[in-house]
Amino acid sequence: MLKSLIAALALLAASHTWSAGFLEHEVYFSEADIQAQVDKNGPLQKSYGNGTIVVALRDAPRIRLGEPTGQVSIAARLHIALLGQPPVPVDVVGTAGLRYDDRNKAFFLDQPVARSVTSAALAREAEPLVLQAVSQLMGSYFRSQPVHVLREDGSEQERAARWLLRSIRIEPGRVAAILSPV
Repeated sequence: MLKSLIAALALLAASHTWSAGFLEHEVYFSEADIQAQVDKNGPLQKSYGNGTIVVALRDAPRIRLGEPTGQVSIAARLHIALLGQPPVPVDVVGTAGLRYDDRNKAFFLDQPVARSVTSAALAREAEPLVLQAVSQLMGSYFRSQPVHVLREDGSEQERAARWLLRSIRIEPGRVAAILSPV
């Protein structure tokens, strides 16, 4: 009877400890780690509106974590061709969230949106069409390309994160992965 009571008290104390967050642990992934993966993802080209607009991402976008607060900022140079014209360089700035896909054990940018496009060669009336096309390209690119993968053969923290990850938080310059057994 005494052993059962002690076991019940220990279980109750452990559940309160877990629910209070005492057993939580945070693992961090740096902006440099994420940028290195984005650099590996390679170029992309998409055509929209039966060839009305062709958008090409030749070089990897630049990623900044925590700017704006809790989000990822994306800066890229695209080459855009309208109606069969020669491509013109366009600088794009966008934002995204971050999501974790447990099945793939990978992080992906979530709902990336182009916020602005800048080009000396782009007509002002074309900007809304270009913003829409660039947002679609970013969504397509980041939906299929992880920005960080938790590897089975990675560090001890990375292996633990594969099984205990409960939530993530974007901070300036890094991602905090919150690990918890419950």
